[in-house]
Formats: sequence, structure tokens, C-alpha cells
Amino acid sequence: MDDIDRQLLTLLRHNARRSISDLAAELGMSRATMRARIERMERQGDIVGYTVILRADAVSMPVRGIMLIEVEGRAADRVVGVLGGFPEVTAVHTTNGRWDLVVELGTDSLTELDAVLRRIRLIAGVTASETNLLLATPRSTRARL
Repeated sequence: MDDIDRQLLTLLRHNARRSISDLAAELGMSRATMRARIERMERQGDIVGYTVILRADAVSMPVRGIMLIEVEGRAADRVVGVLGGFPEVTAVHTTNGRWDLVVELGTDSLTELDAVLRRIRLIAGVTASETNLLLATPRSTRARL
């Protein structure tokens, strides 16, 4: 992947519906070259799909947080499985260092977030946690507003 590919991906992250002609013009390339680059990145798996952002997605879950979780022994796979059943959990990441898991959460209110945090802390194998609220997202490459 070169600088042009990275610039193209940035443009697509902001608006994946832009025409190939528009993308080509902005990057100073031909339509055929732009189409070939996009098809190559799709074929190689750099681009795995495109999405639509619904208004409900943009305004839902106004209370968001990051929960850092310490898991005892070899319980990580089981804890990740249980977390997958929580509709408020938007992502689970394994990590290194003091914490074993990083969990992204979203709810409609602080009261709901508190209830979810309590339920997560009761999962067998969770030994410690720390939670931080996300106040604003000034920049994101995700398909969320």
C-alpha cells in the first residue's frame, strides 16, 4: 500500500459513495487506474466492505465508555464469550500490560451504563476493572458519527 492508496482510503472513509471519477480527479489519476486500485485493495482484503450510517446509529448510545478488564488465569475466552452477549458491548479487544481486555460500551444513560458495569464485574473470571467515559470523538475512522 502506497501513499495514494492511503489517501484514497481516507477519502472513502469520509464518503464511500464518491464516484470513481471524483476520486480520480481529486488524486490526479485516471478513472481506470482508480478503479484498478480499488479492486486490488478489495481483492487483497484491505477493503473488506462498505457501510451505511443510519441516523439512529449516529445518535444512539450517547453514553459511551471504555472498560479495562483484568481476567484471572485462562478465563479470557470465556469472559469474551459472555461479553459478546451484552448488546451494550460494541467491541472487545485483547491487549497486553496490566489489563487483559479493553471493552467498548454504549448506553442511553449513565444509569444504564452503571448497570452494565455491575453485570460485567459479576462475570466469573473478572478480577478487576477500570472504566473511562468517552466525552467526545473529535476524529474517528470508523463508520460511526
